[in-house]
Amino acid sequence: MNFVEELKWRGMIHDIMPGTEELLNKTRISGYIGFDPTADSLHIGHMVQVMLLVHFQRAGHTPIALVGGATGMIGDPSGKSEERNLLDEESLFRNQEAIKKQLSKFLDFNSDRENKALMVNNYDWMKEFSFLGFIRDIGKHITVNYMMSKDSVKKRISSEAKEGMSFTEFSYQLVQGTDFLHLYNNFNCRLQMGGSDQWGNIVTGTELIRRKAGGEAFALTCPLITKSDGSKFGKTESGNVWLDPEKTTPYQFYQFWLNVSDEDAVKYIRIFTTLGQQEIENIISEHSKAPHERFLQRRLAEEVTVLVHSRDDYEGAVEASQILFGKGTTESLKKMNENTFLSVFEGVPIFDVKKEIIAKGVSVTDLTADHSQVFTSKGEVRRLVQGGGLSINKEKIDNADLVIGNEWLLNNKYLLVQKGKKNYFLIRIN
Repeated sequence: MNFVEELKWRGMIHDIMPGTEELLNKTRISGYIGFDPTADSLHIGHMVQVMLLVHFQRAGHTPIALVGGATGMIGDPSGKSEERNLLDEESLFRNQEAIKKQLSKFLDFNSDRENKALMVNNYDWMKEFSFLGFIRDIGKHITVNYMMSKDSVKKRISSEAKEGMSFTEFSYQLVQGTDFLHLYNNFNCRLQMGGSDQWGNIVTGTELIRRKAGGEAFALTCPLITKSDGSKFGKTESGNVWLDPEKTTPYQFYQFWLNVSDEDAVKYIRIFTTLGQQEIENIISEHSKAPHERFLQRRLAEEVTVLVHSRDDYEGAVEASQILFGKGTTESLKKMNENTFLSVFEGVPIFDVKKEIIAKGVSVTDLTADHSQVFTSKGEVRRLVQGGGLSINKEKIDNADLVIGNEWLLNNKYLLVQKGKKNYFLIRIN
């Protein structure tokens, strides 16, 4: 597999240093991408970089995932308008472990293959530097003029922000360059990859390798992903779409991809899956025959959800999605964990009922008209039951005096009341 050709048809190259493709076609090398450990999970904005490493390994090269324990203590000015808060060592270590676990789903770290992935932490070598040692061994090789020419520096210094730019952040590109130099010297690492906003930091590393080690290294960046409407990719009303299922449930994750526009789906299926070019073209062609059926989005959502979570999580997300469209069953409700259940019924009116009432058993009429305000009167309950329009936990109720007890509770806490086809209410027991 030609790595650069693969990235080109997928739309995953923004900048590439001359000679990079020739080197990759000639010999097996190591290449790295740095991940910032300021949170205990990656989000889908990181997935473009993750997929770069996936394709790099598939092409026979050795991917190195660098978790920035040291650089996470500084803060990267690229794309930022102000300095960020710095984390303590304990938080950084916890975040690094979580990120390594997530990356293990994408990259092969454990097999006997020659190009198995490596995970490194730049704190392991940066902690050995003293300040005087750093400015003597690293700082003297890169001029201030060179550092000032970087866009990430120029924007911050020329901006009207009162804070300006601290020396800490100004030195960031030197620290990142030191990472590249260390990996070049110790792991045959000849290539650094990243988002297009990292170009300046990456080429500082190639320059440092040239000046200090007399070697030749290369750079490649991918575009920053945007949505067709101009809004930020990977953000929803509730914030980032995380890879951690505790932060973003597989159901919410699946729904994010399912709801992207046609234009975005065409782009995303190339970037966020490992499907081949011909198969993707077939999927897009099939979709164009009946766009309203969202065949492309459904396939995209399947591929990415299985890749990030699992086949079981994907199937659970599909089942959960069907509940709102009348296809769900009592069994599918019972299988759902609380987080998924609440995300499916986000925004549905909730009524609280004391657990003693359910423990003793209560009729459907009393529960929905007296102890909660699902209905305004008992007469309304009875009329709907007679018309076959009331369900609890997806079971049609044909007796308004049916007694509801603890055995009906979902997750030991909830009852799902449905009036007609589309009106849902939750009763929460507490």
